[in-house]
Amino acid sequence: MVSFFSCSKSANKDKFRIQGISTQNFPVVDGSTSTSPLVNTIACKLLGIPYEWIGTSIFGDTWITPVQDKIPADFDYFKRVLTSTTHGSIMNLIDKKADFILAARTMSDDEKAHAITKGISLTETPVALDAFCFIVNAKNPVKNLTTKQIQDIYTGKISNWREVGGNDAPIKPYIRNRNSGSQEKMEKLVMKGLSMNEFPVDIEISMAGPFDKVSSDENAICYTVYYYKEYMIKTSRVKHIAVDGVYPDKATIKSKSYPYTTEVFKSIRTDQDKQSMAYKIYELMNTPAGQDVVKESGYVPLQF
Repeated sequence: MVSFFSCSKSANKDKFRIQGISTQNFPVVDGSTSTSPLVNTIACKLLGIPYEWIGTSIFGDTWITPVQDKIPADFDYFKRVLTSTTHGSIMNLIDKKADFILAARTMSDDEKAHAITKGISLTETPVALDAFCFIVNAKNPVKNLTTKQIQDIYTGKISNWREVGGNDAPIKPYIRNRNSGSQEKMEKLVMKGLSMNEFPVDIEISMAGPFDKVSSDENAICYTVYYYKEYMIKTSRVKHIAVDGVYPDKATIKSKSYPYTTEVFKSIRTDQDKQSMAYKIYELMNTPAGQDVVKESGYVPLQF
């Protein structure tokens, strides 16, 4: 079994269990792309399935997945443990296609409107810390941008890297698709009501897309979350930059000194039976044992 993290036992990790949980009553759990390693760790630990980190692309991106020949024969793992993106997992929870989810954000306005039409409300609670980060090509000499400079880049007021201490070259901003976790964070945390220009570039529909653009274009800039960049993509061709003089790393996320420190959320429907396994997983995640598993996955836990 391959892992980037220490899997040493602790009293808390030994308590990461739910009495009576089995392959027969395991709920449908879902999550955003970046929370996939944590979702799979939770499922594997609770069911006693060995798991490993595997690489899947030229970027060296990695995922936690169960060891295939160790999955119980009576358990259809990939129909009960899903990765449906932020928007997809939230919609699945609202539509009762999932019972418990981990997502990079709370419901968007579009998702709230859909929930209202279904007569559904969600309970959304922080379970880990992450950070919303800006990425540029590793060859770009710019190491820091202020919030105002980022806003000016995305509203079109700044269009050349020279204006922010870089090369004399046009800035090529990339954006994410509507309702993606990153796009919602960009609009609410950074732009705060400012309208972004319609740049003549592709709108990326996956978390890996911006890394493809930025790694191949020295003048590109886009945004992602810290965990995905550091633990799932791990490419040396793309780098984070500091914002307002603070670089995103585990220390600045833990202290919340990085300006765009964010939260990862666990969510269930508010009408969920409190005796259900989905609700018991929901409760378990904010116990010391649950937070140890959060830490093991590479996320910054809420509790240390």
